[in-house]
Amino acid sequence: MHYSVHKACVSRDAQGPHDQPATHMGPTGVYARSIDGIGTVQLGIAGDRVISVSFPTHAPEDAATHPLLDRIADYAAGSAEDFRDVPIGLTLPTPQRRVLETIRSVPYGDRADVELAARMTAGIDHTTTDGHNTVRTALEANPVPLLVPDHRVENAPSSAPPRVAETLRNLER
Repeated sequence: MHYSVHKACVSRDAQGPHDQPATHMGPTGVYARSIDGIGTVQLGIAGDRVISVSFPTHAPEDAATHPLLDRIADYAAGSAEDFRDVPIGLTLPTPQRRVLETIRSVPYGDRADVELAARMTAGIDHTTTDGHNTVRTALEANPVPLLVPDHRVENAPSSAPPRVAETLRNLER
């Protein structure tokens, strides 16, 4: 996928999220494991969707493992992975949700900045401070960093801890 900006218009050449096979998430629960290079990754799954990704110091003792954690480990080992087929649940205000859905389409290895993210998102005015603040607020509130790759937005906040966001950026260089 690539992005092209023409005046105030952005076009995306990409498959939509429904054009890719969905990954079955399995039972509701908390899953976690330590992944080389990233540290502990914890997933919260409900209703066949990932609703949270976090990076605690240690995995909870009762946390099980999950096939998605294997994919994240492969990604950390250098596999080009975009995770767009993974169903996620975003419970955020509509403008923020739109921003995160847009950021999810930024491919592995590509970058965007706040202005481009605003420009790419329907209903956001990329020419205003309010539009840029909506993007920043959405990135800070992202409940599923890595699956919505906020680390691909340069000079912007990530909801992942700084060390994790930097690791993810370095993996994709």
